[in-house]
Amino acid sequence: MFSTHRRIYLWLLRNEDYRINWREMAVRIVEWQMWVTIASVVLMFILLARTHIGPEWICLGTLVWLLTLGILDPEEAVAGMANKGMITVGILFIVAAAIKETGAIQMITPFLSGRVKSEARAQLRVMLPTTALSAFLNNTPVVAIFIPAVSSWAKKLKIPVSKMMIPLSYAAILGGTCTLIGTSTNLVVSGIYENATGYKIHFFEIAKVGLPSAVVMFGFIFLLSRWLLPERSSAIEQMGDPKEYTIEMILGPGSNLAGKTLKEARLTEENEINLIEIFRGGRALPAIESSMQLKEEDRLVFTGGVDMVSELQKNKGLTPVMDRLFEIDTPRPDRCLVEAVVSRSNRLIGRSIVGGHFRQIYDAVVVAVSRAGRRIDGTIVGIVLQAGDTVLMETHPSFYLRHKNSRDFYLISQLEDSSAPRHNRAIFAIVVLLGMVALASIGGLGMFKAAVIAAAVFLVTRTLTPAQALRSIDVQVLLVIVAAFGIGNAMQKTGAAEFIATKMVGLAEGNPWLVLSMLYITTSILTEMVTNNAAALILFPISMAMAGQMEVNVTPFVFAIMMGASASFATPIGYQCNMMVYGPGGYRFSDFLKIGVPMNLLMWLLASVLIPTIWPLK
Repeated sequence: MFSTHRRIYLWLLRNEDYRINWREMAVRIVEWQMWVTIASVVLMFILLARTHIGPEWICLGTLVWLLTLGILDPEEAVAGMANKGMITVGILFIVAAAIKETGAIQMITPFLSGRVKSEARAQLRVMLPTTALSAFLNNTPVVAIFIPAVSSWAKKLKIPVSKMMIPLSYAAILGGTCTLIGTSTNLVVSGIYENATGYKIHFFEIAKVGLPSAVVMFGFIFLLSRWLLPERSSAIEQMGDPKEYTIEMILGPGSNLAGKTLKEARLTEENEINLIEIFRGGRALPAIESSMQLKEEDRLVFTGGVDMVSELQKNKGLTPVMDRLFEIDTPRPDRCLVEAVVSRSNRLIGRSIVGGHFRQIYDAVVVAVSRAGRRIDGTIVGIVLQAGDTVLMETHPSFYLRHKNSRDFYLISQLEDSSAPRHNRAIFAIVVLLGMVALASIGGLGMFKAAVIAAAVFLVTRTLTPAQALRSIDVQVLLVIVAAFGIGNAMQKTGAAEFIATKMVGLAEGNPWLVLSMLYITTSILTEMVTNNAAALILFPISMAMAGQMEVNVTPFVFAIMMGASASFATPIGYQCNMMVYGPGGYRFSDFLKIGVPMNLLMWLLASVLIPTIWPLK
């Protein structure tokens, strides 16, 4: 048997027609891998744009597919996990959380008060602080804090809220293009650029194009928003608030509101606060006059929706009455708001909240109660619970896990962003943030080390608890970055990046300026349909290949990707800030197209001129 096989093998070697061309086979394998990679990436973008599946699952699924086919080695697939830029993004989530949890951002919102003479001036007072804050913080919490403040101010000024919300979002987006930490995309792209070239992008370097872009955006909003933005109320105002709570708060000793009038304390209808009664010395005073002065130990009864309750909880001069009557084990800054419906089998039905020892049984303070969607007359202390009552409780985040299967409640849900801020640490948090920026930009320590030091200071000083730090990390963003890193490696390894770059260079007839402009608009269009991180990281190896083929400086291509990935104005799904203002602004999808498409085109032209001027192609 062995001799027969040997004779066949020798015969095949002697006959050229049957000899295997190993080089040709290798080329065919590489081509096969390249086309599969391109097809996989195209399918990934289609799924990201057309389905409601989480972007992290689509990107990770694509990565696993390429790993299974053998196109990527395990080390190449998970290389993004060890990337310094990705880790820095995760740490900066913790820093941003500390600024938010201390109420430091809210120190800016009083800027949105008083009267202004025009709609344009109101927009300016919204956009200026938003742009400045978004340059140094994740723009998502900035927008989240400003939305209720802007809504309230717009109502007071009798300006349609739809004239304010898109400018708020655009300011947050372009504010993020002014520093290296303004967006996660800037950090990650700069990190892989440094690994590839050894060149380090400085903290404020991108501001050379980001700041002029923000200025142009301001001018665009002032000149054209009156025609391009609709006049609508918010979605909540259009539908009506389906549920009202009664909440009772008290001015404790040393409250910063003592001595202030209701207007000065911003507890009036102009601020979307419905204060119905004040109990002082055992007497009930109707809260009608905004000039009424508050005193220590005043008990204030409010009625309104859950958003109003959440805002009152964050007011450092007010404490829930039940907090004074009973103590619970969890400190206020570590608590959250939980909403639950009292079931028929609840043991406290027919008993008052105080007499039934609600706090001792559930380790939770009832701060508000709603019945049949309406407020309940009287103070919260005397409310007798009935089946179907909706109670809003301040408690530990673990309450949901402990009672989600309890027969005492139906429909338990935790309200996001409802913990009371640590106002006494706000100035400290701002100082630490400024120190981090100084270390990264002037001290030469680097963004990674500066962010680690800032996060460590917040945790060691208990400005932020470990639980809050873990909750602040946006795992979805990090998973998309890790997956996109691996897919980008596949694009480079298989020659897919080189192939696409060759086609784009050929289409532009080798003109570096045209290629740069095409790269920017491609990144911008992809960002409108999918996540900005995925678009940027997958286009990065293509940009490197294009610069290499034309033998030009790769730096302007990198900044084109950074700016293109942030220039998402035409759809609410392209950037999280746009989606956040979608409902509060009462917008339709077409509203973003109407103002966003011209804005995208303007940013494209501006970037195509500025970027190669600031960073020459040759």
